[in-house]
Amino acid sequence: MAFLSSSTLPVEHAALHLPSLEDVAEVLQAGLMDNFSTVSVEVVECPDLKEWGLAAEGIGGSTRLMDVGGVPYLMPTPIKDKIYDMKDYPKIANLEKGGFVIGAGAGPWPYINRNNEMMPNICIKEDGSLIQKTKIARTFDEDLSLYKTMDLPESETRNALLGNLFISEGKKGKVLKISCKNRTGPKNFVSCMRETLLANYGEQAVGMGGVFKILSGKVKIHVMPDFSPCPINSDEDVNNWLKFFEVPSPFTVLSTFISRDPGLDLRVEHSHGWGDPEVSSGGHYHYDTTPEEVEYLGYYNLAEFIYRLDKPVITHTFGRD
Repeated sequence: MAFLSSSTLPVEHAALHLPSLEDVAEVLQAGLMDNFSTVSVEVVECPDLKEWGLAAEGIGGSTRLMDVGGVPYLMPTPIKDKIYDMKDYPKIANLEKGGFVIGAGAGPWPYINRNNEMMPNICIKEDGSLIQKTKIARTFDEDLSLYKTMDLPESETRNALLGNLFISEGKKGKVLKISCKNRTGPKNFVSCMRETLLANYGEQAVGMGGVFKILSGKVKIHVMPDFSPCPINSDEDVNNWLKFFEVPSPFTVLSTFISRDPGLDLRVEHSHGWGDPEVSSGGHYHYDTTPEEVEYLGYYNLAEFIYRLDKPVITHTFGRD
């Protein structure tokens, strides 16, 4: 199936509030302490994230969030011709020399003739060449208790239906290093950060993206099965359709969030990850299931802008957890 032309897709964008990393570190330190017994948030030089399996060494330089398509293209019934090309995303976000794309989305269903989860992780260079580290996770109709995580080839750069992405020049530089242990509150790692920023910055939308690892403990994830033969019309329908799994650490997660939607019909947080290749785990991060054992370590950066690509005209709010 052909890509949608990036030149004809509607795009909106807005500048985001950009406090200093030091200010955000102080805010997150206080907020995360309400949900974890041990917290450390500091501004550091970004380590080489290629050692974490990423396609570029850093998450710095001309930072953007991008929300592509949306859940309304997946449900109630899928609009299957919503197929985008990740190679276009940096240019759409006004990065003319290429860029590094990470995040969460729906994978290229024509590649395996099946709906799937995707962990976008691709570095597009100015000359059009790329470094492809994207993974997908898929289920099997023969046994929906089984699933598999697999690497996409360099030639497969499609993204179907929806995506929530952090785009940068892939440079090293200053980032937030966030460490948390022993969850004492009800919120997952990402929601706690997002809601903390919302409480502190109010009407000023603050966006972030990056990568984190669950170093110890277990994690609840889901993997989408193939497209539902019946319309999905509520969160209850969504939960009955999805396939949920508990997976062990270590688990590496690509993550984006924005403190509030500035009127662009956004999915305000979305995180997908993968585990040990021998386990073949991967999918949508929900939360840790062993709060007394869990340990998180993440590196995040602030986004300067939010880009909204191909916003659905007919929308709804279910299915965005």
